[in-house]
Parts: sequence; structure tokens; C-alpha cells
Amino acid sequence: QVQLVESGGGLVQPGGSLRLSCAFSGGFFSLYRMGWYRQAPGEQRELVAIISSTGVRNYADSVKERFTISRDNAKRTMYLQMNNIKPEETAVYYCNADRIGTQTGYWGQGTQVTVSS
Repeated sequence: QVQLVESGGGLVQPGGSLRLSCAFSGGFFSLYRMGWYRQAPGEQRELVAIISSTGVRNYADSVKERFTISRDNAKRTMYLQMNNIKPEETAVYYCNADRIGTQTGYWGQGTQVTVSS
């Protein structure tokens, strides 16, 4: 029943910034741990950042100090602020939602981020 829709991807130059959004519907947003994952061509999907229902954040080492994950429970939306983006971070970025205390998870369709000069 939960649906996730990513937006905000596109073409950005190395060193530039981009903000991704994930709109949540079909459930109680505050009961889900949210996260961003990415999958580069020929690579496995990897965790970028997660944010708990109470706002506790965790990041992959490669994006610390450059990316910021956040959530607005009133808007039922999660964000990823990406600063100083690197070419190797070109990937499809996916929104994920995991119901607290369950094994139930959901994925969005993904949004393409291309970092190129």
C-alpha cells in the first residue's frame, strides 16, 4: 500500500549541488525508517543515508560531511541534500521505507543523478 516517488534528479556538474525528494503515501509516515540508496551502472545497490522515525541519521562513509538526509513528517517527505557531488556518484538514487518493528520494506522507482562536466 505504501508508495514512494522520488524527484529532483538530473544533470549536475562535479562540485555542484542537488536536492532529491521522496514523497510518501499510503501509510503512516512517522512509523517508517526512511533511507536513500544508489546504484551505479554495473554496481550493486548501496546505502547512502538513513534517518529514523525520530530523526537519527546515519551516512555511508563516502558521503559524510557532504550529504544531508532529512525528513518533514508534516509533508510526509524525505530529502537528500547533496553538496560537492563527485563524478563517481553518478547513479540511480532510490527511496526506501521500512516499517518499524517489521520486515516490510518499500522502494521507489528511482531518480537518475548524472554528474558530468
